[in-house]
Amino acid sequence: MNANLHLGIVGAGAWGTALACAAQRAGARVTLWAHEPETVDAINKTHANPVFLPGVALDPGIGATRDLPDLAACDALLLVAPSSHLDLVCGNLAPHIGASVPVCVCTKGIHLETGRLMTELAAHALDRRAVCGLSGPSFAAEVAAGLPTAVTVAGTQGDVEAISQCLSGPMFRIYRSDDVVGIEIGGAVKNVIAIACGIAMGRGLGNNARAAVISRGLAEMARLGEVLGARRETLMGLSGLGDLVLTCTGELSRNFTFGKGLGEGRTIADLMAGRTSVVEGAVTAPAVVALADRIGVEMPIAGAINDVIAGRCSLDQAIERLLARPAGDEFN
Repeated sequence: MNANLHLGIVGAGAWGTALACAAQRAGARVTLWAHEPETVDAINKTHANPVFLPGVALDPGIGATRDLPDLAACDALLLVAPSSHLDLVCGNLAPHIGASVPVCVCTKGIHLETGRLMTELAAHALDRRAVCGLSGPSFAAEVAAGLPTAVTVAGTQGDVEAISQCLSGPMFRIYRSDDVVGIEIGGAVKNVIAIACGIAMGRGLGNNARAAVISRGLAEMARLGEVLGARRETLMGLSGLGDLVLTCTGELSRNFTFGKGLGEGRTIADLMAGRTSVVEGAVTAPAVVALADRIGVEMPIAGAINDVIAGRCSLDQAIERLLARPAGDEFN
């Protein structure tokens, strides 16, 4: 912990705001950048973020801004913009930060057009060799409330240490890794699998089915990760199995509840109406499948979810297709 550190957080949604709470408890000075002027005003004037993280009182020391140049003096930066906007935000941010400032991507996903992971996308837009990433089982509301949470930060030793100093505390434990690809694949794929688990529960298929989806989803995650150079042990850790289990079982999971609504017969349009937060699994599914197809990795659950979201098949057709697959050796 270091009270002299100034942390900038780009993105004042639920997760960015929760990370601001964790950093403030760790002793850092925090500046949140938000796109929406009403969010900036609410944080600065009422010390709350009622649109994205309602019911949470923010420390008055957490400030907000709409001006990216205000982050130029920060000692480290967290990027928490939605995956669909991350490259644009990074491009706008690039002129205002020095090359030596540690940058950590906390957004989960895969870029559809390029197949880049979020850390690769950010590094390209910021014209850097690399940035680090943060991932793990962490509902924003629980982090903001100060409940015990453990995550992984992966990257070069210096960047990981800098981010850890800004965030780490008794209730927000950070484990270190150099396997950036591993934590990224875990964080992206688990959101797609969580939609499948929600569908299984909403359709009344039972807990046995959910456990099977989690297990086989983990196998898909591991296959994709290993081909891309991830270590299997990373995908069995916090940012792989840990985050997968949380997202597939917790009612606070946007992806699980979205899938459950689909399973109960609600339409995608109905489930998306009025949302202020992104269902990242729905955004990520086509990118995951496109990347898997490009490198020759079989991901039937992710493929089924992608087809359902795209309207290429019904839920019942997707379920029937998965159940009709031959059951081979478990670890092949």
